Amino acid sequence: MAKNVIVLASGETERRALPRLLSHLRDRGVSSVEVRIPHGNGALSVRMAENLVKDAWYERLGASPDKFVILLDVDGKSPDVVMEPFRTLSKRLGGEIGATVLYAYAQWHLEAWYFADAANLRGYLDRALGNVDTSRPDGIQNPKLHLKHLLGAQVYTSRISEEIARGLDATTIAERSPSFKGFVEAVMNGPDHHEG
Repeated sequence: MAKNVIVLASGETERRALPRLLSHLRDRGVSSVEVRIPHGNGALSVRMAENLVKDAWYERLGASPDKFVILLDVDGKSPDVVMEPFRTLSKRLGGEIGATVLYAYAQWHLEAWYFADAANLRGYLDRALGNVDTSRPDGIQNPKLHLKHLLGAQVYTSRISEEIARGLDATTIAERSPSFKGFVEAVMNGPDHHEG
């Protein structure tokens, strides 16, 4: 049976790019992925995540999503520390609304995942990727800033992020990025992702 999944993420860049990075899952039992972000550019706090889950749940009564996945940027901090309050939320909400609420994380930012598919990112940028280890994208510190520098005069926007994501290969990204692989597993199968 195909799953309908709602991903909670931090901003417009993720809202536009994540459906592109997950489009390959349609062939693997995920019929739809909708990305919701905090209202008014707010932070993806525990309270905001709870509000977003409840809003989506009550909007869709009768055609409720099969699960929610909360995607967090841990900005190089310990994933366990950052995700702990969300674990508590997922247990409480799961019992309250009867849906699965999971969490996953990106070690730095979504942009680190782009560097995992070095060949296609290089093709988009039409230049070398600079001094980063693309075989370990989760270890790239401040990948968003590095990507902005590589874009040169072109301003990095959520639309540019979506264009880049459209040309990337999710299988390649998952092979090189444990955090992306864990995110995909959370969307597909449901296990929480605790590695980084």
